[in-house]
Amino acid sequence: MTGTEEAVGRIDTTRPHPARVYDWFLGGKDNYPVDEELGRRITEIESTAPQSARANRAFMRRAVRHLAAEQGVRQFLDIGTGIPTEPNLHQIAQSVAPDARVVYVDNDPIVLAHAGALLRGTPEGVTEYLQADALDTASILEQAAKFLDFGRPVALSLIALLHFMKDDDGPHAMVDTLVDALAPGSFLVLSMMTADFDPVNVRRGIDAYAAGGVTLVARSRAEVGAFFGESEVLEPGVVPVAEWHPEEPIPAGSAPVPLYGAVGRTS
Repeated sequence: MTGTEEAVGRIDTTRPHPARVYDWFLGGKDNYPVDEELGRRITEIESTAPQSARANRAFMRRAVRHLAAEQGVRQFLDIGTGIPTEPNLHQIAQSVAPDARVVYVDNDPIVLAHAGALLRGTPEGVTEYLQADALDTASILEQAAKFLDFGRPVALSLIALLHFMKDDDGPHAMVDTLVDALAPGSFLVLSMMTADFDPVNVRRGIDAYAAGGVTLVARSRAEVGAFFGESEVLEPGVVPVAEWHPEEPIPAGSAPVPLYGAVGRTS
């Protein structure tokens, strides 16, 4: 891992960045005017965009807590980490199991610049950050094996990552390669954008991102489910993220956010 000063020097503040726009949606401070401008433009088109970001983050928290507390998972590999937003994945996992081992992976300089915040885990556990492209599975697995035991179950987290990849980029092959490297009884956690509920506004949001130089791909419920392959998708299945084991009742008549989420167990 290179120094954070070098990473800061490589951050392009003239173009919006997905991680920084997401940070703005969450009310964070690690974004620039160009990111806020795109965030506001998207919110004007789709007023629930910040709500969707918060719902996605809440899904991650519930899924990790479930895996650590109910499934006994003690190893997590989070790819496409994004800018740290507390509570981070390792904080949730290690609050349940202080000896949990968490490896974050991202290739963006903005994330590397904040890696110090990611690395503050429990003394009993492991919290590491790797710099690698999500599609470079060989590098990810080689580096992660220094901190994770792939002979034991690992939870692979791909939260709000795959919708930044076109089918031509090879996201299915990427997921298959990573899952194949996991021990039986491991888990795949993912969330992904969909146009199933509000195709017009989602298309407008995709176009707004495209105008900022960011590619987004919306996928149907069946297309999201296909990423699980032979894995057993846990109840309640592939559902809008807010409907995955909600901690509070969902208000009647509320529209689902345009994100599916699910958790699968590998065989």
